[in-house]
Amino acid sequence: MYTVPDQTGRRIVITGSNSGTGREAAKRLSAAGAHVIMAVRTPEKGERARAEILAEFPHASLEVRRLDLADLDSVGSFAAELHSQGDPIDVLINNAGVMAVPSRMTTTDGFELQFGSNFLGPFALTNLLLPLVLAGNSPRVTTMSSFVANFGRIRFRDLQAVHSYNPWTAYAQSKLADMLMGKQLATLAVENRWDLISTIAHPGFTRTNLQSAGMNLGRETPRKSLISGETPILPSQDVEHGTDPLLFAATSPVVSQGGYYGPGEKFNLVGRVTRQSLPRSARGVDLATSLWSVAEDLTGTAVPADALVA
Repeated sequence: MYTVPDQTGRRIVITGSNSGTGREAAKRLSAAGAHVIMAVRTPEKGERARAEILAEFPHASLEVRRLDLADLDSVGSFAAELHSQGDPIDVLINNAGVMAVPSRMTTTDGFELQFGSNFLGPFALTNLLLPLVLAGNSPRVTTMSSFVANFGRIRFRDLQAVHSYNPWTAYAQSKLADMLMGKQLATLAVENRWDLISTIAHPGFTRTNLQSAGMNLGRETPRKSLISGETPILPSQDVEHGTDPLLFAATSPVVSQGGYYGPGEKFNLVGRVTRQSLPRSARGVDLATSLWSVAEDLTGTAVPADALVA
């Protein structure tokens, strides 16, 4: 299991940190000395997770704040609260997500739920928090993607899956979009000479409630996930090991700008963290730039003008 280096004095925002990889990241980062802001949709669940972490690590520094990535007003309010406080953010971890929603649902703003929650919400959050991040100490933005992004495609003519919806196609598109966001942010950091590293991670196939939560949204009869039963369909790993790529990408001193990190064994689904090549699905000419521009229009957010090199 990856050992998180000393994080004393660092201020870290983690989305979706009441369960799964987000909760594990919050636990291990706060145990390593960081002050962790647990950004969660349901504060009551966040407070329970915080209490559980404090029971194990009494000196951990954590605070819970509400953030609903499926509501751009909530994203704006969350960012405004942090700006009013004025403290720099050293690491932003875009972790939260929903997977394979069985039928087409929409966010508060009318976006397809997976594209909106997994990509547009984090995109807006990153842009809105960027001034605080750039003021941080050796700042970093780490974005969680998925190995399913390998099979994704950005369908510019139907980004919101209005004309054709498939749960896994929509999920793959949203996680490919996350990958492209991390890639384009790295490009912007280099072009504008920011002291910022943008990294991307994927957890392989990790046993969390992500597999069942999204798949059962709107269902009366719960559906079993791919990791249920005596004989799982694919090799999987526990949440402790599944969080390693995210923690490595967010804290390791040897990461590279735009680096992509995930487990390196059994089809990259389990095992020790390795740096991996971005899949072919993410290598289209101007694909990341084009998607970034579309996301700016959809969310009404952009990199602050004063952060750009004239």
